[in-house]
Amino acid sequence: MARRDLSGAVDFTVLERMTGGDDGISEEVLGLFVQQAAMWSQMLDVREDGWRDGVHTIRGAAAGIGAAALAAACQTAEAADKAEAPPLLDRVRDALEIALADVAAYRHELMLRSLRG
Repeated sequence: MARRDLSGAVDFTVLERMTGGDDGISEEVLGLFVQQAAMWSQMLDVREDGWRDGVHTIRGAAAGIGAAALAAACQTAEAADKAEAPPLLDRVRDALEIALADVAAYRHELMLRSLRG
C-alpha cells in the first residue's frame, strides 16, 4: 500500500498542518488513531452502555487527522436515539474501515520516505 491507494476518506493536509509536516509526529498521531479505533470500535453497538462514548471518541480522533466523513458519521450517530442508532453505527463502522485503509496507505508512504532518507 502506498499513497496511490488513498481513497480520499482522509484529508491528510489536516494532519500535516497539525504536525507541521513532521513525518515522525504524523506517524505517532496515526498510530494513536489506529489504537483508539481498535479500542473504541468494539463499543459501536447499542447493546454496549458506552456506545456514545465510543462514537464521541472516534469522532474527535477522526477530526484530528482529517477524516471528515467519519467524523460526520460519528456526529450523526452520537445525536441519535438508541432505537435509531444501529444503522448509523453501521455507517460509522464502514467509514472507519475506509479511513483505516487510507491511514494504512499513508503510513506505508511515511515508512517508504523514511527509508529513502
